[in-house]
Amino acid sequence: MNEDKVVFYSLNQKFLDSDEDMPEQAQQVMYYSLTIGHHVGVIDCLKTLMECPTEEYRHWIAQLPEGGEARRKMEGLIKFGEITIDCTHTQLLAKAWSVVTKHLTEEQRLWTDTLMKALHDIEREPAIYLMVRRRN
Repeated sequence: MNEDKVVFYSLNQKFLDSDEDMPEQAQQVMYYSLTIGHHVGVIDCLKTLMECPTEEYRHWIAQLPEGGEARRKMEGLIKFGEITIDCTHTQLLAKAWSVVTKHLTEEQRLWTDTLMKALHDIEREPAIYLMVRRRN
């Protein structure tokens, strides 16, 4: 029986499912679509960044301040089964996690370190994002 778990995926690369002989005007539309985030003919390749049991995830995010925006964001996974973490969340989450690190278990520190590194990567390249999903 598979364990209920939380999986963090990171955007690894994007590729276009398109014809190389695309007219210039169509290429401009395609590039515009990419910049505004619509996935018209764009396939995102996600790689597994980390996994943790769902119950342990609950304990981990419970370390964040109750009622805070960072905790609300992370609790969205429990409520909806999936969340996306992108450049609009990096400062919020990095600040919240950096405040609670001294209260974390060793395993939770490893998860936090992995998440913090990913947030740093998103800050450097805003096209990167994390997809967090609950799996069972």
